[in-house]
Amino acid sequence: MNGTTFKFRRALALALVAVMGLAPTLSVPALASSHMDAPLITRDPSANTTDVYAFVRPDQNGNKALNLALGVYPHQNPGIGPNKYNFDDNVRYEIHVALGNDIAAGRPTITYRFEFQTKFKNSKTILQSYLGVVQDIDDAAQNLTQTYTVTKIDNRAGTATQLGAGVVPPNNQGNATPFYNEGDNGENPARKGVATRAELDKYTQQAITTFPSGYTAFAGQRDDGFYADIQSVFDLLKLRNPGKDSQGGFNLHLISLRVPLSELGGDQQTVGVFATTSRSMVQMQGSGRGILDLIRRPQYVQVARQGNPLFNEGLVALEDKDTYSRTLPNVDSQIFRKYAENPELATLINLLIGGGQQLAIDKNRADIAAIYIPDLIKVDLSTDPVRLAGNGPNDPKNPDDMGFSRLSIFGGDILESRAAGHPFRLPSQFLGLPAGKFFVPGGWPNGRRFGDDVTDIAIIALLSDLRDPANLKINDPFKGNYDGVTANELGFNKVFPYESTPQNGRKIVGFSQ
Repeated sequence: MNGTTFKFRRALALALVAVMGLAPTLSVPALASSHMDAPLITRDPSANTTDVYAFVRPDQNGNKALNLALGVYPHQNPGIGPNKYNFDDNVRYEIHVALGNDIAAGRPTITYRFEFQTKFKNSKTILQSYLGVVQDIDDAAQNLTQTYTVTKIDNRAGTATQLGAGVVPPNNQGNATPFYNEGDNGENPARKGVATRAELDKYTQQAITTFPSGYTAFAGQRDDGFYADIQSVFDLLKLRNPGKDSQGGFNLHLISLRVPLSELGGDQQTVGVFATTSRSMVQMQGSGRGILDLIRRPQYVQVARQGNPLFNEGLVALEDKDTYSRTLPNVDSQIFRKYAENPELATLINLLIGGGQQLAIDKNRADIAAIYIPDLIKVDLSTDPVRLAGNGPNDPKNPDDMGFSRLSIFGGDILESRAAGHPFRLPSQFLGLPAGKFFVPGGWPNGRRFGDDVTDIAIIALLSDLRDPANLKINDPFKGNYDGVTANELGFNKVFPYESTPQNGRKIVGFSQ
């Protein structure tokens, strides 16, 4: 790394630390999708949301569908025991889709609710999770088994319909769960990403469930697919080149749902996606005899919210972070718009990098507000299926799709749009293409795919001026490499549920030291 590059990266890191209101000596990860978004939710890991994904890909019959995913319970150390990480029976995990006028209003039109139930086959043993080698999900050797239901709630009509139920596969322990790993051997690393469903590990294949209504669901442990060098930023700013993935080697739990576009009114539209978790509360009620009885009522309190990456972590001030977690996007314009339109991070970049010169515009950022306000991931359903990341561009079995770029539109990865509505829908001539067509980013901020380098995309957007489509000014001085991390440690699958195989506790890949 030359002196100029290091100075830029060190100053940028300092700006990112300062925008979080944290002293550089604190080793608290809190940058983009670091999974430590707000103070209170970090104390409740099983309800803590990590990332939301939403993109267009075909279903098993070749029909376009909206693929949704929510990561929860971050920083899982693979292969612990005797207890293990699980979904929480007392938490409602919900993915919301906004349609039509509900997008601008920040209202969920349709909610997909996942609720879990945990059972043990044998409670008279210290072997909490595994009684032997798990040959099939929910067999006699999988002692702890979780099941779940998926409910569709139409918030317009106030109706709720149960779509179906599924089984959570075991976590990847190692020898107890050999089929997750290379060669079906528990001593080997987790499988790399694959291109077809037939190549998926046995447990994942068995856990994918298709409901009669055409939905497909999965819930279970996966590798954490977010990548960035968060650790070095908060370790006294001792940056590295190359950087190290701070989430490398850790697992999380993933909820995935493939939604038929017919359920949403077709593909000639843009939709908005976000997710929440809510925890059940125990109420105290008087019995009439002077004794307080504990009564569990079906009342839930929202404890976390997740939409676009980076917003709450990197733009919202500390005093409002917990407020963001507890509210819905319908308040974003009133409470949080100021953080997107006048990003403090841009001010700090100008101060610490530019010496007072305006490298980044820090006022009246309508373009940044278009991404984040309301904080829904906007997805253009009219495009062809998105390009996907695999195991890298040169992998012989599962390469990245031709034209895929981790930098989305900043890497030339764009898709033709056939329906109006997306805030970054651009006439083709503004992209240097023949007139007559419209295009949107191939990845975030048009939806979000596994493999999108959201940290670098966000920084390029802040350094650029995207307010006038006829006069776009892209500023990317370090070619999309601002934290020194450009890929996940495990490749991604090209088929549902897309996220990487969970890490093997005996042979962890890419663990950050």
